[in-house]
Amino acid sequence: MFGFGAMIEKLKKNPKKIVFTEGSDPRILEAASRLLASNFLQPILLGNPDEIETAAEKAGFNIRGANMIDPANYDRFDEMVDIFVELRKSKGVTPEEARTILSKSNYFGTMLVKMGVADALLGGATYSTADTVRPALQIIKTKPGSTIVSSCFILVRPSATGDNEVLAMADCAINIDPTEDNLVEICGETAECARAFGVDPKIAFLSYSTLGSGKGEMVDKMKNAANKAKAKYPNLPIEGELQFDAAVVPRVARTKCPNSEVAGHANTFIFPDISAGNIGYKIAQRMGNFDAYGPILLGLNASINDLSRGCSAFEVYSMSIITAALA
Repeated sequence: MFGFGAMIEKLKKNPKKIVFTEGSDPRILEAASRLLASNFLQPILLGNPDEIETAAEKAGFNIRGANMIDPANYDRFDEMVDIFVELRKSKGVTPEEARTILSKSNYFGTMLVKMGVADALLGGATYSTADTVRPALQIIKTKPGSTIVSSCFILVRPSATGDNEVLAMADCAINIDPTEDNLVEICGETAECARAFGVDPKIAFLSYSTLGSGKGEMVDKMKNAANKAKAKYPNLPIEGELQFDAAVVPRVARTKCPNSEVAGHANTFIFPDISAGNIGYKIAQRMGNFDAYGPILLGLNASINDLSRGCSAFEVYSMSIITAALA
């Protein structure tokens, strides 16, 4: 499995606790069973323990040794309520309102990370990305220097020689129409994430224009964002605006932008908006035979990630390793 050896070795030296907000989902249980057979990651399953054990038995998964926490019967719930009320005091949240909110597993699980009970969280197998991001923003908040939460996908195409092709694409899941300054922040966060996967980032700000060949507001947005990113991150190889062929095909790059060190060799792609990003990574996944890992959430004070509602147990397992390793 791509690039997970180094992450697993890292976790073996410093095992992490990861909370799963949908503890009785069969895909979560299958991944948890596999994780429990290892010694580098401790799953915390949220839900009624009897229901979780019944679901695991029915599906044939061994979850012996799993830590199960029931939001309806948690001995530190009063403490959790007090912390949440303090965090949301500017919104006037009452203890009664806090109890109702924290009865939901996405908020409850995020509070476990805030309180240090868990190191990381993985959710979203049965609910939307917004339901993962919202409690993270309210409770965990963005890390110093970050003003937004963004996301990237890591795309991996296995090779017969074992030298996998690895790309990073952002933002494909969170920011609908990022500003120039948002794109600069997304660029920095994505480059950092790419490095965690062994990618030496060469960053292309994508457009329908290559270095002024086309005109329009979106062209100006990507050109300006690329220039701002170059100024902010002088040690990162950045080019833009670039059409995708100029970004990845050396022959095209020699014609369209012969003096660029990035063009023709880009491996980290910044899209102008969520439509382009979401379509782009899914074309790569479905027609380019890339495996897609993500969305990996960027800019938060803790490692919290989202699953697709169509995810498989293998994807849950993979994202568990990624999420814990980034904690």
